[in-house]
Amino acid sequence: MRILVVAATSEEITPLVARLSSVSNGDAKIRRATYNSHDVDVLITGVGMVATAAWCSQSIARTTYDLGLNFGVCGAFDRALAPGSVVHVVADRLAELGAEDHDTFLTIQQLRLLDDDEFPFKGGELVNADPPVNPALSRLPAVNGITVNTSHGSAASIAAAAARFKPRVESMEGAAFMYACLINRLPFAQVRSVSNLVEPRNRGAWRMADAIRSLGEAAISILDCA
Repeated sequence: MRILVVAATSEEITPLVARLSSVSNGDAKIRRATYNSHDVDVLITGVGMVATAAWCSQSIARTTYDLGLNFGVCGAFDRALAPGSVVHVVADRLAELGAEDHDTFLTIQQLRLLDDDEFPFKGGELVNADPPVNPALSRLPAVNGITVNTSHGSAASIAAAAARFKPRVESMEGAAFMYACLINRLPFAQVRSVSNLVEPRNRGAWRMADAIRSLGEAAISILDCA
């Protein structure tokens, strides 16, 4: 099986890369490796939706993959998801895609610039309706998320996003990865570990090391079951 592993930064998947064999540079962005009987291409896109969408689409167009896996950290709106928790994001939304109408936010669908179910969207979301059959993946909580260009860090914006979309997590790349996989018909999974609660910015409460460690454990388990 040839697998594309996608992360925004190399730090997020350091534990996974340490377990790979025969790591070498394929091109400017791809590192080629093996794990058990799998060929694994590791793509570090850089942070944000634009970089993720562009590099994922280029990689998928150039190489035929059997599976795409996005590993990264996230913030949690849901207080039940403690830092270090690992989740499978099965529905994601481009939270800022729309327009302000005075004090009201209008989604791109409400503006009638995109239909709710216009491919690859379903009900205004990007949905992984047919995730890969993988026992390690199936053990993770399935959650919905939002993808943002600006991470929420004020009480007012957090309350607005929570009321508007009722997300359980947020990231800066997830929906872009899902969009690229959906339009290219590539089976995929977006897996994230909670590094912090979404709250007024409090960097001291973040548990990045714990999140990366638990993400690495989940990633290896998923590859073991692939």
